[in-house]
Amino acid sequence: MHQSKLAARFPFFYGWTIVYAAGSSYLVRNAAASLTLSVFIVPMSDELGWSRTLIAGAASAAGVASLIVAPLTGWLVDRFGARVLLLSSVLVLGFSTMSLRWATVPIAFYLAYGIGRLIFNSFVNIAGSTVVNQWFVERRGEASSYLGVTHAVGMGGFPLFAQLLINGTGDWKLAWFWMGIAVWVIALVPVWLFLVNRPEDIGMEPDGVRNPNAVKSETATRRAEADLEGWSVKEAMRTPALWLLSFAGGMMFFVHSGTNVHQAAYLRDQGISATGAASAIVVLAVGMAIGSIFWGRLLDRLPGRMVYAIVAVWLGVVTLGYLFVTNIGSAFIVAGLFGFGLAGLIVVPPVVMADYFGRSSMGAVRGFTEPFVGIGQALGAIGAGIIFDTTDSYTAAFPVFTVVAVIAAGILMITKIPTKSTPDAEVVAVDAVSE
Repeated sequence: MHQSKLAARFPFFYGWTIVYAAGSSYLVRNAAASLTLSVFIVPMSDELGWSRTLIAGAASAAGVASLIVAPLTGWLVDRFGARVLLLSSVLVLGFSTMSLRWATVPIAFYLAYGIGRLIFNSFVNIAGSTVVNQWFVERRGEASSYLGVTHAVGMGGFPLFAQLLINGTGDWKLAWFWMGIAVWVIALVPVWLFLVNRPEDIGMEPDGVRNPNAVKSETATRRAEADLEGWSVKEAMRTPALWLLSFAGGMMFFVHSGTNVHQAAYLRDQGISATGAASAIVVLAVGMAIGSIFWGRLLDRLPGRMVYAIVAVWLGVVTLGYLFVTNIGSAFIVAGLFGFGLAGLIVVPPVVMADYFGRSSMGAVRGFTEPFVGIGQALGAIGAGIIFDTTDSYTAAFPVFTVVAVIAAGILMITKIPTKSTPDAEVVAVDAVSE
């Protein structure tokens, strides 16, 4: 394949090009992000007469659909590789986003946005993180952090792009159309030209050429052992760790979606202009970019469950800060802090799954966990909408998010890292920091 010739000419490890290619798909998936949708809630509601619950429900419906799609996605990644799925996803996402220009009845909106949301939740999410984790073991946290940065760029860029288009044209329909074009322009060429599923496919090894006699960190050693054990998804499903991580992940994405989908609308209700609300999302994305580097580096130094629990506590505390937003300055502060913690939900879970269960069935393991994420997102988005529609305020939603995040942190701290004592022995669990 042409990628092997490219890799031979590169002055640096080709895995970093994989991060760039996968990252381009992570960036453009934000055309269907909840933060992007939040920019459209007010103008669509005003023009079409739809309730905020109805509009946010499109994200919730896609979360329910991911119960079926995510496990299938994981199997497809392991069977056909991430390149095929990412290339197909970028093509379909561009088309579905453009088609929202004509989605002026609820069923059309749910179908078009739902397809994009499934690509966001399942296809790009699973395939992109899987291919990066295939190429890196010792520097897995660092590589995943850069993937998180690209997501942060899209998270801030697409909502702002949409708001500027709405401001400039006065037409939210045109904003959807041009975002679809942007998806194709940004991601099609990198995914097609550079992506390779595994380093072994072009005669390379994870992390590049390494000294086999070098002393490895405890984290790197544990990751290498997980790869050698070769977990199948069926074996992983027999461990408490997979179930606990899945439940905790669902709880954290309940907080994530409930806040993100309604964030712009909430800020508008607090007297902040539409442009100011969109700018707060950009600040959130900046915080997320910084947080991605922080959480990724921390993952290469501390046990994954500990880092994940810290992320949960951070988000739980910061979520309450939205209750004190009264002007654009306070909105920027809270959004930046929330984005810093939100980066952990992008960077940490895929790395923890790879650390616990190795590279051999990584796609299938991720496919098992993502329906929990989808359910959490669905309940969070529609739950906050129901609270607003019944109380005419989002105030009651934020304490609920805090309680859920703290409970998730407790679950993560009691999660054990699985190991196999012998090839034929039953799966048992040991403490994450023990050997």
